[in-house]
Amino acid sequence: MKPFTYQRALDAGDALAGVAAGRNAKFISGGTNLLDLMKLEIEQPAHLVDINRLPLDRIEDTGQGGLRIGAQVRNSTLAADPRIRSGYQVLAQALLSGASGQIRNKASTGGNLLQRTRCYYFYDRNMPCNKREPGSGCAALGGFNRMHAILGSSNACIAVHPSDMAVAMSVLDATVETTDIDGTARQIHIGDLHRLPGSTPHIETDLRYGEMITAVVLPPAKQGRQLYRKVRDRASYAFALVSVAAVVDMAGDTIAAARFALGGVAAKPWRSPEAEAFLQGKKPSAQVFEKAADAALANALGRGGNDFKIPLAKRTIQQVLAAVSQRG
Repeated sequence: MKPFTYQRALDAGDALAGVAAGRNAKFISGGTNLLDLMKLEIEQPAHLVDINRLPLDRIEDTGQGGLRIGAQVRNSTLAADPRIRSGYQVLAQALLSGASGQIRNKASTGGNLLQRTRCYYFYDRNMPCNKREPGSGCAALGGFNRMHAILGSSNACIAVHPSDMAVAMSVLDATVETTDIDGTARQIHIGDLHRLPGSTPHIETDLRYGEMITAVVLPPAKQGRQLYRKVRDRASYAFALVSVAAVVDMAGDTIAAARFALGGVAAKPWRSPEAEAFLQGKKPSAQVFEKAADAALANALGRGGNDFKIPLAKRTIQQVLAAVSQRG
């Protein structure tokens, strides 16, 4: 591990000043991803700013009927909160499907959103990776790419974002609150936080240097049934091959509103406005769900080892939509 300096921030101003002092500083919270990357020398910060003691560990009701989740709220705390379990079940389910209980006890809300890809080649410093070293190439394109993206990828990168929580946050239309090093506050819709790779896969989010996530805000709980389903190689401690988060509101025997997001298929949680719009006003049926799934995967592209993900994603969408559109 490379040498680095360490600072325990006392408040937000102290934390932001610590990062602003140098161009190679990082915030550290739970450390469940950053420390691993530092041990492998993929991340090599010269200075770490510990933000664990900032007063960002509360879940508060908003005046609009939603919830404000502090960036330091641990994943296990968030999943167990009665307000999350009753109004935002899809989020609780997604959190509980991620990692292990020990890691959920450490992982923070802000850190979960900012974790980096688990692509094998990103973690192997002997292999080319545009995300790790811009311009070096993408070994996954012609390599073992079973876990990789089928939507929104490019010839520069086919890595996927690993967060389960982000997929649920996406279908719930969460907003991310941040503070910049000059004290400027900003709100970013969850759909705009993560970037697709294009020709710059090393630029993964819309955050500027030194910008710190302070909270995630959920709007009022949506009407309808909610479900998160994660398809993976084993029942625990495995990243998604495909996941689907869905919220469907029924009006009698027709779909009043439907929202769903995909995980494990792109560099960000994937929404399909066209598929969601198609479902509105339709009566639930296998044919309707199949057409919605086809619309959501219309631009999917396999890279050989991950070709199976396309039919798998379609089947998972259909099964989840069927489950949440049932009456009762």
